[in-house]
Amino acid sequence: MLFERPEAGRKTVLLQIELRRQTNPDEGEFVELARSAELDVVQVERAKRDTPHPRWFVGSGKVEELKDVLRWADASLVLINHDLSPGQQRNLEQALDCRMITRTELILTIFAERARSHEGQLQVELAQLKHAQTRLVRGWTHLDRQKGGIGMRGAGEKQIELDQRMLAERVKATEQKLQNVSRRRAQNRRGRHRTGTPTVSLVGYTNAGKSTLFNAITQAEVYAEDLLFATLDPTTRKIDVPGAGNVVMTDTVGFVSVLPHALVEAFKATLEEVVHADLLLHVVDVADPLREERIEQVQAVLAEIGAAEVPQLVALNKADLLDPRQAHECGNASLVSALTGQGLGELLDRIGAALGVVAPHQVLLQPHDGKNRAWLYQSGAVLEETMLTDGSVQLTVQADEQLLGQMRQRRVHVASAKI
Repeated sequence: MLFERPEAGRKTVLLQIELRRQTNPDEGEFVELARSAELDVVQVERAKRDTPHPRWFVGSGKVEELKDVLRWADASLVLINHDLSPGQQRNLEQALDCRMITRTELILTIFAERARSHEGQLQVELAQLKHAQTRLVRGWTHLDRQKGGIGMRGAGEKQIELDQRMLAERVKATEQKLQNVSRRRAQNRRGRHRTGTPTVSLVGYTNAGKSTLFNAITQAEVYAEDLLFATLDPTTRKIDVPGAGNVVMTDTVGFVSVLPHALVEAFKATLEEVVHADLLLHVVDVADPLREERIEQVQAVLAEIGAAEVPQLVALNKADLLDPRQAHECGNASLVSALTGQGLGELLDRIGAALGVVAPHQVLLQPHDGKNRAWLYQSGAVLEETMLTDGSVQLTVQADEQLLGQMRQRRVHVASAKI
């Protein structure tokens, strides 16, 4: 504990600060984050400022208002929709006599509760450790230097220096473990690339229904709930896409507006699956009144992680909640319902087309060429097989230019394109 902090209950006051000339996190998202953390929001306080106050982030007048609100609501916790410096956080807690939680700390708390896999827990731990390093500043300054050296001669390290060193060692160890995870993921990607298996990553604003759609397409049983960040641990499944053969699909963590930098760094191994995908399936909650803003927020995060250039296909989910008269507003996007199955077949067809699959080709293999036959089946390219009277095998394969080039290198005879 850096310094004595007030105890926090479930009754919560949200402090929504709008800084002019800056991108501010969304208020509705803030309320949903609190709900996902199972907090009881009793009041939302709002304020506008040109720049943060150096002592409290908000002005002294708002501090007095918050005291009255906390007393009236019998609340002991304030969530602020921005990050605070360690000094600002401590000053507010002392002035209000309540616990102050920043937006990043709230998201980290939710992540810590939801992470189930070893990789997910490592990523959350790294984000928490890096955040804790910033909280050490001014936290231990009331302690004198510790005695150090043999015979207790001379000044030793301050407590803050000991804690900083301890945290730095834990950060380094956790980063090393995550580097091992990243290497394994890179090996898996190289393996898929060698076999020509395309990859599709589901992305989108948190709670858009990605996991429910993933389950509907892959028949998986990924945890899905009406909560922000219900999914933290990425799940990968192989599916058969019409016209494309085997495709690897990955469900990923949902995005929020102004994604905290600590999370981007900590979840780098997971987000690499998005950056290196052949196609992004951008899942949008079509019934969300703020869906256009959500789309922009997701595009901003994709640009931040370096995935803006990856081809995208938009799937407007939750069509069962949409008024049929509004269907014409969906344009060329795929309108689907993960719950009812509406539009899933058409969506899979569009995924196959978006992956750039070309017309099927006829391949003729000699009776002794079982090695190439096995390789083509392993690549997921074979659509049909016919055994000829002379013992040779005629295969109908779905092949792009890359696979055709590999077949030429292996001296596989491509007879013709099947129209």
